[in-house]
Amino acid sequence: MNEHLDASKKQFSGDEFDIERKLRPITFDDFTGQDQALENLRVFVKAANLRSEALDHTLFHGPPGLGKTTLAHILANELNTNIKVTSGPVLDKPGDLAGLLTNLGERDVLFIDEIHRLSPVIEEYLYSAMEDYKIDIMIESGPNARTVQINLEPFTLIGATTRSGLLTAPMRARFGISTRLQYYTSELLTDIVQRSAHILEVPISMEAAIEIAGRSRGTPRIANALLRRVRDFAQIKGDGKINITIAKFALNALLVDTHGLDEMDNKILSTIIDKFKGGPVGISTLATAVGENAETIEEVYEPFLIQEGFILRTPRGREVTELAYKHLGKTRKGNQSDLFS
Repeated sequence: MNEHLDASKKQFSGDEFDIERKLRPITFDDFTGQDQALENLRVFVKAANLRSEALDHTLFHGPPGLGKTTLAHILANELNTNIKVTSGPVLDKPGDLAGLLTNLGERDVLFIDEIHRLSPVIEEYLYSAMEDYKIDIMIESGPNARTVQINLEPFTLIGATTRSGLLTAPMRARFGISTRLQYYTSELLTDIVQRSAHILEVPISMEAAIEIAGRSRGTPRIANALLRRVRDFAQIKGDGKINITIAKFALNALLVDTHGLDEMDNKILSTIIDKFKGGPVGISTLATAVGENAETIEEVYEPFLIQEGFILRTPRGREVTELAYKHLGKTRKGNQSDLFS
């Protein structure tokens, strides 16, 4: 059950995409959690609407699956404007960005996911657009080359990133609003599971909702993904209703344990213990050992393992804690390794 953890990189298709869109909140009132951030955003949006101005450029950062894309769409909806969606890796040439910017109406929203992956050329092209609402376009080439300055409608750029540390200082400084999203509590995730189950028209008991929420790694996207898979088990193995028995059966079949750790999480922990005597071990060495991309480990798996106290990230590398040994039923042996990336 690794696809629910890598959902930030997954392209939904067909019914799966429709379900994901159906479960996504569209207003502030529909959104659960992130109370402080939400309260501030309400103020900023209301003020912008009263002044009939574009909202300041906004940056959402934090682990995947916490609602960055959802909040971008909510902001556009609350501003009563259109939203155009793209991502950092897609924007190869200035012409691509120019096409998007010149088609934005007044107060419209441009949402760039994975904004930390913008190329330097595109990033510099954005500076004048964000600050002065102007861009320079090159006309012709060679000796006849010249630039033409085009004025843009005042717009709001919303950027989302799971790795804010990779943003350059000039880019970060151009965002008037910066909001970090936090992991969710089990109580909030229980509310989200119940809301989603109601939308999907599947009966669910409170105990089952709590069980799914407790194994969702503090992440709404994972909670919804697990709910959809448990619904499948309830339909095929049960009577269509999700109770605590079918929920536990399904989650165990999906290899998601009571801490929300899946097969890869446990593989990371056991590899550090068995192959590297508990660490420290460098991220590239660890990635090779478990057969996973180092960036994926850092962005998808490691944040939650650190948050829950299973791993420590030290200057010398990653180390597991006593909690990891206890979780896997292992005992500490020998001396620690000094492997580096």
